Amino acid sequence: MKTLVIIPHFNKLILLKECLYHLEQQNYNNFDILIVDNGSTDGSSEYIYNLSKDSKYKHILLDENMGFAYAVNRGIEYSIKYKYDYSILLNNDAYVDTNFVKNLTYSIFNRNNVFAVSSLMINYHNKDIVDSFGDGYSILGWSMQGHVGEDVESLNSKEACFSACAGAAIYSNDVFKEIGLFDENFFAYLEDVDISYRAKLHGYKIYACKDAFCYHLGSATSGTKYNDFKVRISARNNIYLIYKNMPTIQIAINIIPIALGTIVKQIFFINKGFGLDYFFGIFDAFKNIKHIERVDFNKVSPFRLFSIETELVVNLFKYIKNFLIRH
Repeated sequence: MKTLVIIPHFNKLILLKECLYHLEQQNYNNFDILIVDNGSTDGSSEYIYNLSKDSKYKHILLDENMGFAYAVNRGIEYSIKYKYDYSILLNNDAYVDTNFVKNLTYSIFNRNNVFAVSSLMINYHNKDIVDSFGDGYSILGWSMQGHVGEDVESLNSKEACFSACAGAAIYSNDVFKEIGLFDENFFAYLEDVDISYRAKLHGYKIYACKDAFCYHLGSATSGTKYNDFKVRISARNNIYLIYKNMPTIQIAINIIPIALGTIVKQIFFINKGFGLDYFFGIFDAFKNIKHIERVDFNKVSPFRLFSIETELVVNLFKYIKNFLIRH
């Protein structure tokens, strides 16, 4: 039972050094660290290359920024090739607890039919507050950070969730072999919800584990919570997500809430000054949707589709509850 921690990295060397410092304090030794550098221009690649003189550190140095999905896929391929059992994906702005790797590894090892286990990500600036405890996805076509803004002490030790947040989560390499890797058409954002959705369609489960936790700076690499690139690509990817993972009849059933969710998001981003970016993200999706490979729904049972549909409805009410708590 061996684990590879994969850190996709692009610039912000100071974040990477702090991330690695915390990984080096682990009370567990049966893991290695692979850093996938996405064409950094701040001296990171030289630093990462020199790290690899230590056998615990591995590296892949890309010539340019190919996006999160491409980078982690190269890492997962390495993990599978060298026969690691599990892959942990970790953002460079997440600083882990000393039992993080051990608790994540044993959490997935001790459960059957599980694709991924998400860690508890705690707000770095307010360590009593949840940043994410697994992710959700609702019938409105909205993804959301699980329990964001809630008190850390209020959480259950483990619970099922819709998606593992790829910023700090462990995945089964055996399931990757079956369902495929992250969709590189997404480039970045929502690719983790997409692959979790795909795993659920294949009958796998996803959990969040409170005992494996880290402190998350949040948007430290991209710089801001909202920017024109992030808004546009997220809007595009959400359409991809729906098209890929919902059969036509399910899209037809959900079209009114999806349309409502899209309109509300459009108004929200107009007020934030990113209205055109959101609109053109939707336009990009329909322009390029022919490149997206849909799930083979002939292999998915109606019961499983119904179960997921029910979860999407329940997640809407969870979102409303969390929104009211935070406001």
